[in-house]
Amino acid sequence: MKGRLVVKQLFSVEDARRRAKKRLPRMMFDFIDGASGDETLCDLNPSAINQVRLMPRVLIDISERDLSSTILGQKTGLPFGIAPMGMCALAWPGADQAMAREAARRRIPLCVSTASSMALERVNDLAEGNAWFQLYADQSDEFIDELVARAAAADYRVLILTVDVPIPSVRPRDHRNGFTFPMRWGARQLWDFASHPRWSLATLSHAIGNGMPRPMNYATSSTKTSFVRNASRARADWSFLARLRDRWPGKLVVKGVQCPEDAIRIKSLGIDAIYVSNHGGRQLNAAPTAIDSLGQIRQAVGANMPLIFDSGVRNGEHVIKAIAMGADFVMLGRSAMYGLGADGETGLSTVLDLIGHEASTVMGLLGCRQPAEIDSNCLASEHGNLPIHVVSERVAE
Repeated sequence: MKGRLVVKQLFSVEDARRRAKKRLPRMMFDFIDGASGDETLCDLNPSAINQVRLMPRVLIDISERDLSSTILGQKTGLPFGIAPMGMCALAWPGADQAMAREAARRRIPLCVSTASSMALERVNDLAEGNAWFQLYADQSDEFIDELVARAAAADYRVLILTVDVPIPSVRPRDHRNGFTFPMRWGARQLWDFASHPRWSLATLSHAIGNGMPRPMNYATSSTKTSFVRNASRARADWSFLARLRDRWPGKLVVKGVQCPEDAIRIKSLGIDAIYVSNHGGRQLNAAPTAIDSLGQIRQAVGANMPLIFDSGVRNGEHVIKAIAMGADFVMLGRSAMYGLGADGETGLSTVLDLIGHEASTVMGLLGCRQPAEIDSNCLASEHGNLPIHVVSERVAE
């Protein structure tokens, strides 16, 4: 139609990624899409999940399926939520509001970063209590204590301590683009923004009433602490975790765990859940893929320790595979950001719909009606060496 912009429909997260790459300034897209080192691990994460094979089952009535789940006592509308990510408003203005509204509408956890571009109190209000707060052990004790107190006062039920960023990694794309915070406005950056007018105009329009995107949990702190992107977070040691466990009255999650020995020790401290993640390949580029660590950690901690998973999840099939490999719940990082970058809140909603629909379809093809029925028996590897008599018995059934 003349005079109207025709926006092609999104059919996958990769569609959203490609559109986000076109719409966003290169600096912003690379901040979302980039990783550490030569980005090998970032590429391996989804590839390793793709290598997991599932066993389809037949002659089961799966016409009625329900994706609702439960994690840490919270009933959720889907078996996945949104991972903690800082400065999401760089993907699209109002990103934090959009994610909070989707969390409320779908009854899914939204993990609010310490570096969120909206104050933690406001996010949980918009999310209608579905937000979890993610804590970095950076800056002063005074600032950390204040954040924990603010989260408790704002009725957050879950606190996530991220432990896999003791020091910042080397992210070449950010260095090449001159990405810093606060931003430095050079000729290259100005040209980058001018070449992407839709993002730039939307950001400027939003800034008129709200200010430019900035880490609001710092801006609203009574300690006057400034956000330092490359600050050390190495103070999060075992004694820090023990003190935090004693202080925090709600559920406590430790994020960024890949070593089974670490997982066993974390469990012994009375932590409520372990969040298996390699930070989406944004920290140690030589680390194992997250899906490989998931299986090892599940074996190490046993069946009853709640495990949350992210890193490399790009579709609903990946969600189901992670659950079959031992995850109790899955979080989306880049996939959500690609949706926001592609089409703002509409793009985010579309991505969540796509992933939910595919998860339901894959779940049904496995002969499962709800996520609680998914376990290691859904893995094809569990069926490869069945004794002949077992095969015969199943055929007879």
